[in-house]
Amino acid sequence: MTKTSHTLAVSFSAFLVVASSAYSNTPPDREGHPGDSIESLTMVDTLGASPEPLTPTQAASDDVWDRIRSGFQLDHQTDRREVRAEIDWFAGHQDYIDRFSERARPHLSFIVTELEKQNLPLELALLPVVESAFDPFAYSHGRASGLWQFIPATARLQGLRIDWWYDGRRDVVDSTHGAIDYLQHLNARLDDDWLLALAAYNSGEGNVRGAIRRQPQGRRDFWSLHLPRETQGYVPRLLAISAVVADPERYGITLKPISMAPYWKAVDIGSQLDLARAASLADMKTADLYQLNSGFNQWSTHPEGPHRLLLPADRVDSFEANLANLPPEERISWRRHKIRPGESLGLIAQRYRTTVDTLTSVNDIRGNLIRAGDSLLIPTASAQQQYLTADARLARDQAEWKDKYGLDPTQHQVEAGDSLWKLSLDYGVSMRQIARWNGIGTTTTIYPGQELVIFATPVANMTEIAAPPDTEVLRKVNYRVRKGESLALIANKFNLTVNNIRKWNREAAAAKYLQPGDRLTLYVDVTGTD
Repeated sequence: MTKTSHTLAVSFSAFLVVASSAYSNTPPDREGHPGDSIESLTMVDTLGASPEPLTPTQAASDDVWDRIRSGFQLDHQTDRREVRAEIDWFAGHQDYIDRFSERARPHLSFIVTELEKQNLPLELALLPVVESAFDPFAYSHGRASGLWQFIPATARLQGLRIDWWYDGRRDVVDSTHGAIDYLQHLNARLDDDWLLALAAYNSGEGNVRGAIRRQPQGRRDFWSLHLPRETQGYVPRLLAISAVVADPERYGITLKPISMAPYWKAVDIGSQLDLARAASLADMKTADLYQLNSGFNQWSTHPEGPHRLLLPADRVDSFEANLANLPPEERISWRRHKIRPGESLGLIAQRYRTTVDTLTSVNDIRGNLIRAGDSLLIPTASAQQQYLTADARLARDQAEWKDKYGLDPTQHQVEAGDSLWKLSLDYGVSMRQIARWNGIGTTTTIYPGQELVIFATPVANMTEIAAPPDTEVLRKVNYRVRKGESLALIANKFNLTVNNIRKWNREAAAAKYLQPGDRLTLYVDVTGTD
C-alpha cells in the first residue's frame, strides 16, 4: 500500500495483543520478510454468501488453497529473474509460510469470498502476505497499519473510520472491503493492468503515472518502468507467493489445509457493548475477542458503530441468546459524576479516559457548557474487568517503563504556566513521550495541581533513557533515512526521543551527519498516538 506521508492512527494499549508474544515487524523487502510468531486464534468467517455460480473445482473443494488456485488470473512470470529470486526465498522459509498461514486461518476464507463476489484475481487474496504477513497489528516504516497496510489518509478516502474508539485499518471486514474497492479503482485507472494497479497500491498512483510519462515511447508495462526500489520488489513478491501456492510441491513447500467454512461470523449487537462483557457472554477469553476484533481501540465497541462483533462460528448461538437476556443498561457500566466548580467537559473526559463527544452524546448536551452541581453519566469499563480500564493499563505500562528504564519516574506537579511544550524542554524529552507516559494527548490541556509522571530528571542532571519495554504494542521498525532527515525529524515523525534513537543506534548516532540510505532501528508504539 502507499507508504508515503501520513499520520499514525490511535490505538489500544498493551493488553490489546496479550494473546501474542512481542514480535518485530520487519518490512518485507529484500532484507527479510515479516514473520515473527503470533499465537493465532482458530476461527471462521463470512459476511455474505459465496458468489454464484461456483466453478466445478470451487464447488468440489473445501480447502482455501485449492479455492485460491482455481481463481488465479495473472501470469506469474516465473521465468523472470526478479520473481525467481522471491520464489527461492519462500522455498527456503517453510517456517515463514507456516506462520503467515496460521495468522491467515481465521480470515482467508472471508477474503477469498469477497474477491470472488467481484470476480477478481485470487492472487489478491495473498496480498496481505506481502503487506503484513497477515498480522492485523502490523506497522510499517511508513506508518501504515493493518492486514492491508493502509495509511490514514488513504484509509479515510476509502471510508474507513479512524478515531479514539476505533481504527478501521485493523478491522478485517472494513479494511478488506476498502482494499478491494481501492484495488479496483487503481486497476480501472491504469488500463486494467493488475501489475500497474499493484505497483500503485504500493507506491501511489502518482508515482506510477509519473514513471509512465518518463518512459521512452510511453511504454506502460510494469517491467519497463523505473519505480521505487520497494515497488520493484513488491510486485514480483506477490507473483512469487502466488506461484508457490499454485504448485507448492514443486518448490518443496507444504501448505497446511485451511477450510473454506467460515471461521467467524459477524454478529449485529445493535449498540455499544463492553468487550469484556461480550467475551463473557461468548464464553471466551477477552484477549481472544480483542484479537479477532482488532479494530477496537478501547474497552468497548464504538458508541456510534460499527455495532458488529466477529465471533467464532460455534459461539454465536449461545452469545446471541445470552445477549438477548442482558438488560440494555448492563451493556455498559456507568458512573455518575457530580460536576465541580471549574471543571470542563475536556477535563472530565480526560479523567475518565473518554471523549467529549461521548459525554455530550450520552448526556444529551448541546455545546460544551456544563454547570457545577449537575451530574453526568460516564461510561466505564465493567467492574469485573477493571484490568481493562485505561487507568489499569497505564499503571501496568508505567511499571514496565520503570523496570525497563531502571529509573524511578519524576512525579511532576503541574504549576501555573506549565505546558507539555515547556515540560518537554525542562526535562529534555518530547511532548509525545510525556503524553504517552501519562495516557493523554499532546493537545490535552494540563492544569495546576495535576500530577504527571516523567521518566527523566530535569535537563541539568538528566539521566538518559534506555530502550522501551518489550510490550506487545511495540514494533521494531527498520527505517531507511531519507534525504534531508535528521534524528530530531525522525524522532518527531514516530513520537520518539532523540536520546532513545541514539541508544538503539550507537554506530549511526556516532557519525557527524545522517546520510540518505542509512538504516536505523526504531521501537515504535503502534497504538500510542494519532
